[in-house]
Amino acid sequence: MAEADPDDVSIVVPAWREERRIGRAVRELRALAAACPGLREIMVVVEPGGDGTARVALEAAQGDPLVCVVENAEHRGKGSAVRSGMRRAAGGMIFFMDADLSVPLAHVAPFVAHLVAHPEVAVAIGNRRHPQSILTKRQHFLRERAGRMFNQVVRGLGLSLSKDTQCGFKAFRRAAAREIFARARIDGFAFDTEILLLAGQLGLRVDELPVEWINDEESKFRPLADGWQSVWDLVRLRRTMGKAERRPSVRRP
Repeated sequence: MAEADPDDVSIVVPAWREERRIGRAVRELRALAAACPGLREIMVVVEPGGDGTARVALEAAQGDPLVCVVENAEHRGKGSAVRSGMRRAAGGMIFFMDADLSVPLAHVAPFVAHLVAHPEVAVAIGNRRHPQSILTKRQHFLRERAGRMFNQVVRGLGLSLSKDTQCGFKAFRRAAAREIFARARIDGFAFDTEILLLAGQLGLRVDELPVEWINDEESKFRPLADGWQSVWDLVRLRRTMGKAERRPSVRRP
């Protein structure tokens, strides 16, 4: 795996019905670019939701050439939005993160440094359950419990070794992103599990890094509808892909 270029970073932000939060996210990302010359691309991938997400993102960009707002033709799900952005992004290192920026942007630099220092690592993922992670504002007890139950299903089906597949802060070397997202198919919230499973089948090393987590209560995840769909996606993933020939080599450095 080739070394990552710290002067060539793309950030992908999926956005569906994010009119309230996307402006702040774009402004903070532009401020990060001013302090981090290696950030070459900020891509907001908007799925149609009947609101002004794309308009607000463009207004916050203020014509900055670093910001690209991509409008998908239809709403298919977070996995679809991330996939389309990751396949378009041109950086040597490509992040995706949630529009609420629950993981502060200060973590971009350490993730970049980790990939640069460890050329054998293809993917770096945030893990809120890492011993060194800081949960400044936790999720509601029921949502946190549901997340842990989901992870138990993931591990029980043999789909991932990670204890936190769903943290919305992940970084990929460009070559790894191309290989993984060309094969990914899940459109919904279970897509994180699929991409980690694919990384394992491709023999790619995945490192889990600590993060700070500041929960935003305005989640787009609907526990009943999205929860059942996600579990069904996991079952289908298990049926179609089986236990990975090589499970993701998830490590905590």
